[in-house]
Amino acid sequence: MVETHDHFVNRLEMLGEKHAKMTRGYGTKISTSGLIVIEPKEERRNWGLPVKVVSLALLGFLGFKVFMLAAIGAETYNERLAKLENGTIIEKAGAIALSVDPLTAMLAETAVRKLK
Repeated sequence: MVETHDHFVNRLEMLGEKHAKMTRGYGTKISTSGLIVIEPKEERRNWGLPVKVVSLALLGFLGFKVFMLAAIGAETYNERLAKLENGTIIEKAGAIALSVDPLTAMLAETAVRKLK
């Protein structure tokens, strides 16, 4: 009798877990015996969106730096960065982020050459 009660409790727990999984979606399929079986959908993690968003944001930021460096020139750009370096903590962080790195300098130089 104890085994029967334990089996019943285990089955109730399994059904509760299945029900919780089915709240996130479910699908039907026909089993090999011909019965229609309802099963919870598999959990899938979609990591593609955050990676795409972050990479597009970084690419846009790099493009902004290249555009500004090519548009106003290296001397004016560095003067404006020097003003930011003497400002508040946020302005100093912006100066570090906007500083000219080798990739930005190379792309800006290429853009200026192509425009001439």
